[in-house]
Amino acid sequence: MAAGSMGVAPATRICALVLNLPFQRRMLGVERVLFCLTNRALKTLVFDHARGLALFYYYGRKKQIAKRYPEPEYSAIIEPFAGAASYSLHGDNWRRDITLIEKDERVADIWRWLINDATPGEILALPDLKVGERSTEFLHIIHAATKMAFKYKRIKVTPVLERNWEISKRVMAANVHKVKHWSIIHGDYTLAEDLEATWFIDPPYKAGSGDGYAYGSSQMNYGALARWVGSRRGQVICCEGIAGDYLPFRPLLDMPGVAGKISKELIYHRFDKQPSQGILL
Repeated sequence: MAAGSMGVAPATRICALVLNLPFQRRMLGVERVLFCLTNRALKTLVFDHARGLALFYYYGRKKQIAKRYPEPEYSAIIEPFAGAASYSLHGDNWRRDITLIEKDERVADIWRWLINDATPGEILALPDLKVGERSTEFLHIIHAATKMAFKYKRIKVTPVLERNWEISKRVMAANVHKVKHWSIIHGDYTLAEDLEATWFIDPPYKAGSGDGYAYGSSQMNYGALARWVGSRRGQVICCEGIAGDYLPFRPLLDMPGVAGKISKELIYHRFDKQPSQGILL
């Protein structure tokens, strides 16, 4: 194949392999494949790798800011509000012992499919979406880039949805191998086993920011959540928005939003440095 003739999707798969190599081999691998990447593919891949990873669109996912959270200190990561699990997918975190808990059965079903059944070929063979079409598939609907999508049973394909789905298919196919050793539990966050681990807790944010989900802020008991968070062993990372007041949160960063609005991200971080087989020394 002539230099520069490789498409974005094949290039994505090649770079996914290269980026998972040790540093020296990675650099050699990059040198060998750069000549056959289009400028568009290269720019997309470098940007995506720098800003994080999510296999599918999910409103409130931490793809763009995963790098701002503390590195995991344990070999096991537990995400009791799984969503798109961007923290567990960030960098090399995916190689660890990952457990996801997800209360929304539709989201849990996506993870079951990705973990147990999906192959790159099957993902790439999924039909494209065309503007104006209608779909009842939840995996399509959540790519509409709005938290109200969780309430929709049927949706009309917009240019945004069409583009998001096109991108997600490529990303899923290139990275689905990363989740094959993960586990998914469908149910409430309290079903998580009481282990000493890195806990990445990203609940629906308190007040209006957490509305819209199938199980949103109006259904959360934040006092009970605070007590549960306080009882976790190991490293605890809890996310919140500006209304979070049930833990001693501190500012993490300001996120630019729609129409010039600023969204403030808060964090609660606790690391109990106690000897354990699960800790990374």
